Amino acid sequence: MKFTLSWLKSHLETTATLDEITETLTDLGLEVEGVEDRASRLAGFTLGHVKSAEKHPDADRLRVCQVETDEGTQQIICGAPNARQGITVVVAKPGDYVPGIDTTIGVGKIRGVESFGMMASERELELSEEHDGIIELPSGKVGDRFIDWLAENDPAKVDPVIEIAITPNRPDALGVRGIARDLAARGLGKMIDRDTDPIAGTFPCPVSVTIDADTLDQCPVFYGRVIKGVTNGPSPAWLQDALRAIGLRPISFLVDVTNFFTYDRNRPLHVFDADKIAGNTLRIHRAEGGETLMGLDEKEYVFSEGMTLISDANGVESIGGVMGGLPSGCTEETTNVFIEAAYFDPIRTAYTGRALKINSDARYRFERGIDPEWTPHGIEHATRMILDHAGGEASDVVVAGAIPDTSRAYRLDTDRVQSLVGMTIPADTQRETLTALGFTLDGDLAHVPSWRPDVQGEADLVEEVARIASLTKLEGRPLPRLTDGVPRAVLSPAQRRETAARRACAALGYHECVTYSFIDQAAAALFGGGDDATQLENPISSDMSHMRPALLPGLLQAAARNQARGINDVMLFEVGPAFHGGEPGEQHNLVTALMVGRTGPKDVHGASRAADVYDVKADAEAVLAAMGSPAKVQILRGAREWWHPGRHGRICLGPKKTLGIFGEVHPKILSALDVKGPAMAFTLWPDEIPQSRKTGATRPALTLSDLQAVERDFAFVVDAEVDALTLVNAAQGADKALITDVRVFDEFIGGSLGEGKKSLALTVRLQPTEATLKDKDIEAVAARVVEKVTKATGGTLRG
Repeated sequence: MKFTLSWLKSHLETTATLDEITETLTDLGLEVEGVEDRASRLAGFTLGHVKSAEKHPDADRLRVCQVETDEGTQQIICGAPNARQGITVVVAKPGDYVPGIDTTIGVGKIRGVESFGMMASERELELSEEHDGIIELPSGKVGDRFIDWLAENDPAKVDPVIEIAITPNRPDALGVRGIARDLAARGLGKMIDRDTDPIAGTFPCPVSVTIDADTLDQCPVFYGRVIKGVTNGPSPAWLQDALRAIGLRPISFLVDVTNFFTYDRNRPLHVFDADKIAGNTLRIHRAEGGETLMGLDEKEYVFSEGMTLISDANGVESIGGVMGGLPSGCTEETTNVFIEAAYFDPIRTAYTGRALKINSDARYRFERGIDPEWTPHGIEHATRMILDHAGGEASDVVVAGAIPDTSRAYRLDTDRVQSLVGMTIPADTQRETLTALGFTLDGDLAHVPSWRPDVQGEADLVEEVARIASLTKLEGRPLPRLTDGVPRAVLSPAQRRETAARRACAALGYHECVTYSFIDQAAAALFGGGDDATQLENPISSDMSHMRPALLPGLLQAAARNQARGINDVMLFEVGPAFHGGEPGEQHNLVTALMVGRTGPKDVHGASRAADVYDVKADAEAVLAAMGSPAKVQILRGAREWWHPGRHGRICLGPKKTLGIFGEVHPKILSALDVKGPAMAFTLWPDEIPQSRKTGATRPALTLSDLQAVERDFAFVVDAEVDALTLVNAAQGADKALITDVRVFDEFIGGSLGEGKKSLALTVRLQPTEATLKDKDIEAVAARVVEKVTKATGGTLRG
C-alpha cells in the first residue's frame, strides 16, 4: 500500500515529522517497507535563464542556447519547440543523472556544435508525462535548486511516498483514511472531516439494476446512478500527481476518480459509459459457464459456472469485484456515465480472480473485505468529485439488494489487558482508544465498526488497546521460582522408550531416517492403507496423497534411491507414527528398521554374506531389550501379507499380544517399490511393551549355582508342518524349575522317515539348585519331556 505524505495529511491534521509518522506506523503493526524521497532524485538540478536562442547552423529544429547558470553562461543545444530567449528553465549539468531517460549527462557535440548540459522537460524528471517542451518556470533565481522551487510552488511533485505492508487481517488499512485513523488513535494528530452530503438527483435514473436471487450471497447490494453531460478529459494536476506518485498511470478523469477512491477510502468503484449499456438495464448474476468478455486490459476472458457477472441486454459487461469490460468502458468521448458502488463476497471474488489470473486493485480489496456500510457513501463522494470537476447532472440513486448486516459486539473486560498482554493501561484510556478507532461503547459492550472484519472476539479488543498503546512498552520480568532443587524428569515413558530405541538401533549400525508421513496411494495400499479415511484433502503433491499405514514404505523407497546411486548395502531405521485412520487417536508409534544387501564389505580377513532373517531377529530382540521388554517371549507365525510367508516371526507375549515382527519383506513388495532384494526388516510396537513394575534402575544380584548342570538330547519324529517352537515350548514346560534352556540342534527330512515327516533334535539343559541330580531324577524329567512333546505334537520319540 503506497500513499504520499500530503495525501495522508488530507485526512490527518498533524505536525508530526515524516520520521515520526513512519516509526509510529511500524509500531502500530503497519510495517513501513520503504520511503521514496522523490526530492533526492532532483537534488542536482538548478535553475537557469536563457539569454539567447539561435538556430543551429546545420539543423532547423535545434537551437543553440546561451544559458546563464550558477557556473556561468553555458552553451546548450536544445530541440524543444519552446526553447527561446528570456525563459527560466531547469538545467542538468554534465555529471547529473536524468531519471526519466536513465542517462547521465556529459559534454557532447551535436552536429558539430558543443553542448554543456541539457534543459529538462517534466517527463525527463518524472514529474508528469508532459514532454512537448522543456519546463518553463514563471519565476526563480538563477542557481537555485529546482527542488527548493518545487517545495515552495508545487510541493505535491516532491511529496515523499510511504509504502507499508498490509497483513490480510487489516483491510481497513488499504485506504489512506484507515491509516490516518490509526495514527490519530495513537495521538499523532486529529482526523479531518471529509464527509459529503447526499446529492439529490434531478431526474430518475434511466438504468435499472437487478440481482438474481441465487446471486445475493455473492453480491448482496448494488448502488448506481447516471451522471449525464460530463466532460471527460485529463484529471486535475493534484489528482494526476497523487496517482502517479503511487505508481498508477493517469488515464482520464472518470477512470482516475475510481482509482482515487480505491486508495483513499478502500472503496473500489466502476464507471460504465451509460450510452453503451444495452437495454438500459444491468443484471448481476452467476455465470452459466462459457460466457466471454474483453476486459479493460484488452484480454479476453472465458467464465466458469458460478462466477459473479454484470450483464446488459447484449451480454457480459463486467466481472463483479474484479474488472470491468472494454465494450462499456469510458473514453474521452463519454458524456453520460453510470457509476457503480457494490459489495462483492470476498471468497467468491478470490476464487474468480485466481481462476482468471487477474490481479486488480479491486480484487485485492474485495477479497480481503471492504466496508459494506460505506457503499452508499462511496457513490455520493464519487458523484461530488465528478460534478465539481467534470460538470454534469446527477440522477437518483438506484439500489438493488441490501447492505449485509455485520453488526456485532463483545464485552470489554479492561482487566484482561494485564492478564493477556502484561501491560497496565487505565480503563478510561482503553475506552478512549477503542472510541478513537471507531468502536461504539455501550456500557461494557464494544460494538465493532463495519470496516473491521478482523475483530471477532474479546481478545481482539485487548489486542487493539495494546497495539495503540504500543507493545514496545512491555517490560520483561523474571518468573518466580516455583520449585527448589533438581526438577523432576519431563520425559514420558513412551518418550524414554523411543530414545532408547534410537540409541540401540544406532549402536547396531543402522542410520536414522526421517521420512514424510504422507506417501502415494499405491505404496500405501501395499501395506494395508490407501483408503479414503487416510486420504489428504489438499495434498502438496500426488506422491503424498495418503497418510502412511507403516514406516516400511518410506524406508524401502529410501533404499531404492540409494541403490539407484550405487549404494547397495543399506541399514536404515525410523521411529515415528503410522496411521490406521484419519481421526485423532487412530495412530500408533513404531520402531522400524530395514537391512538390504550384505552384512559387511568384502574383506580378505573375514567373510561377507547376505543379510538373513536371523540378523534382524537378533537386532529386534536387542532393541526390545533396550526398551525394557521381558526376556521370555514367543516367536509365532501369522504376520501380514507384505512379509515373506515362510521367513518371518512375530515376537509375542502370548498369541494375542504382539511386540514386534521380524523377517524378510515379500518379493512382490520389493518389486513394486523397485528395491533389489532380498530385504530384511523388523517393526516393533513400543506401546505394547508392559510397563516395568520396578521404579529403580538397579539390577538384582547375580544368582549362580555351584551344582553340575546336565544336558540330555532328544529326537522326535513329527509331521513336516509342525513348528520347532511347539516342541521347544512343550519341552520347556516339562519342569520349569529344573529346565533352564531348550535348543533345536538338528533337523532331518527324508530317508526312512517317509513322506510328510521330519526329525527334530533338541538339547534340554537341567540346572539343579539344591542338590546334585541322580539318575532317577534325570530319567523322571526326561520322561516328562517325552510325554509333553508327544502330547503337544502327536509325534514319537525317534529310536
